[in-house]
Amino acid sequence: MLEASGMNTRNAADLPEGFKMTELGPLPEEWRVVRLGEVATLIRGISWGKREQSTNGVPVIAIPNIHNGRVSFDIRYKVDKKISEAKRLREGDILLVGSSGSLHNVGRTAIVRELPFKQATFASFLIKIVPMDDIDRGYLFHLLSSQVVDFDRSSKRAADGKYNLQVRALKEHLIPLPPLPEQRAIAHVLRTVQRAKEATERVIAALKELKKSLMKHLFTYGPVPLDAADQVALQDTLIGPIPAHWRVVRLGELWEQGILWIKNGFPQSRFNEQGKGVPHLRPFNVNDSGKVSLHQIKFVPPPPDNSPYWLRIGDIIFNNTNSEALVGKVAFFDLEGRFVLSNHMTIVRVQNPRVLSNVWLAGWLLYLWHQGFTQTLARRHVNQASIGLARLKSIPIPLPPLDEQREIARILMTVDRKIEAEENHKQALDVLFKTLLHNLMTAKIRVPRTMVERFASHEKG
Repeated sequence: MLEASGMNTRNAADLPEGFKMTELGPLPEEWRVVRLGEVATLIRGISWGKREQSTNGVPVIAIPNIHNGRVSFDIRYKVDKKISEAKRLREGDILLVGSSGSLHNVGRTAIVRELPFKQATFASFLIKIVPMDDIDRGYLFHLLSSQVVDFDRSSKRAADGKYNLQVRALKEHLIPLPPLPEQRAIAHVLRTVQRAKEATERVIAALKELKKSLMKHLFTYGPVPLDAADQVALQDTLIGPIPAHWRVVRLGELWEQGILWIKNGFPQSRFNEQGKGVPHLRPFNVNDSGKVSLHQIKFVPPPPDNSPYWLRIGDIIFNNTNSEALVGKVAFFDLEGRFVLSNHMTIVRVQNPRVLSNVWLAGWLLYLWHQGFTQTLARRHVNQASIGLARLKSIPIPLPPLDEQREIARILMTVDRKIEAEENHKQALDVLFKTLLHNLMTAKIRVPRTMVERFASHEKG
């Protein structure tokens, strides 16, 4: 169990036993306050010209490679240039975004956990931070990821609009420095939570791949076991092989028969992010798993109560305008509350559930997007693509008997519920990590003394 310090005051007279008042507020007596430059070396990366770029050169880590505390190795730049020892990357190096057009990006950190190259360097927009002997690498990485170090204070906006961290000012930042064993214990606790989150992310990725494989099987052979697929009689159609007893229709046919209702959303320029009005779903709010995400949600004035733009539970949301890769994304709407959607989205509503399952249809349309089929229908414009109502209505739909539709929908929903449970677990770990990160770095929570003593004994050994 972690130990709460019981400290919630900034008044020196009210400090709990074992705490002292410092420039950073109340901290344990055995902690020091030091400048970042006293315990770490800060080195800005390299610059290069077009003539120095080379497909066979030294890989360069740049801002796009810094994401969620990790360094990716999707290399965009290589340079034919001699790299000094100071500007070479090594496993365990900490990288910090020191210059960006967005103040939000400045200060993002990542640690190089592995390096798949014999030699690599980093761009001038990044700063390498190398810890000295009296600060633990993991502790420093997490400290820089916390709110304890205020990067905004060291950022200045240049004439080109970019925000730049001033290395000289960054070196002067005051940071809390527990004894080395406690630093290592803090880093261990945070890394443990981080590993649990990473394991959950791997489970989510595996479940999403399982769903894609299931969709391919179910939409080809129907709801039969894998070992019975060779017993299903198939027919060749314009959408590939499907069971011989299924028929193929088009969305427009179902619309003409009154089985479906299709309606585009409406444009809206009076957005706000303060919750005034009703949520207005946009392409950002449809994820690649067929779910509605309320991340980056915006609000608009509500339409009249009798407006056709209100979403209903069970509606299918089709993304009609987006980048070429994302147009055609689909989500099944199952949220309580009142929502409307933008004109970049289309409502597809099943009106006769005795003929067509809405979950089945949502799964089929999502499958077409994953297969790249809906993108082939799109019209290309500058920086985006679109699928108008006429092309949307031309989309082919395999129509199994209703009981098979429902069984396929049940199987897919079972996987979706498992994915949702894992995603909720990941969110809980995110909250736990952020809470621990802040409280451990400010000593509002302390790691158990037994854990600190264990790291101290390892150090002596």
